[in-house]
Amino acid sequence: MKTQVTDALTAVKEIADGDTVLVGGFGMAGMPVELIDALIEHGAGDLTIVSNNAGNGDTGLAALIAAGRVRKMVCSFPRQADSWHFDGMYRAGKIELELVPQGNLAERMRAAGAGIGAFYCPTGVGTPIAEGRETRIIDGREYVLEYPIHGDVALIRAHVADRLGNLVYRKTARNFGPVMATAAKLTIAQVSRIAEIGELDPENIVTPSIYVNRLVEVPL
Repeated sequence: MKTQVTDALTAVKEIADGDTVLVGGFGMAGMPVELIDALIEHGAGDLTIVSNNAGNGDTGLAALIAAGRVRKMVCSFPRQADSWHFDGMYRAGKIELELVPQGNLAERMRAAGAGIGAFYCPTGVGTPIAEGRETRIIDGREYVLEYPIHGDVALIRAHVADRLGNLVYRKTARNFGPVMATAAKLTIAQVSRIAEIGELDPENIVTPSIYVNRLVEVPL
């Protein structure tokens, strides 16, 4: 399917109540703030959000949480100095949390995109994270079974795209974008510029257009 270039509100219009949404970003680096703002305006709620952390300050993912649209957070770092919206919601019993070690989080999404049904990982063994989970001894070491994380939608931010939807990222803002793009049924990318076809060096393309459904240009 050809990648569609559109505005933010139109891009998120198919996100429905109860969807699982993968949200890129390591803190604010690589977070698609304008797409999240459009999602807030769109009005979908009861969402499961998969992201590195549970929002920063009052913008982006934090604003979505503050609006009461998130039912469950799946993340690695739910608490930091400016996570007051998540903290308040969690303490009030208004939001669920699934804590996932960061490497496991990335690998579970990569597994979804690669068609891997499950995998064993040593991270979390012997901690509350592994309680009630299937484990196995492999070469004398204990591993816990992990399942892929599939998204209905991925909201990611890249640096530049071409009109086909090929993506180039900027330094650490790349973070979870590539694995999230492959793990979702619908991938929407916010980019600072849309280049002409052939303008991007093929060797620099990280996410091929086959994984990108919609582009939203938000100049820096």
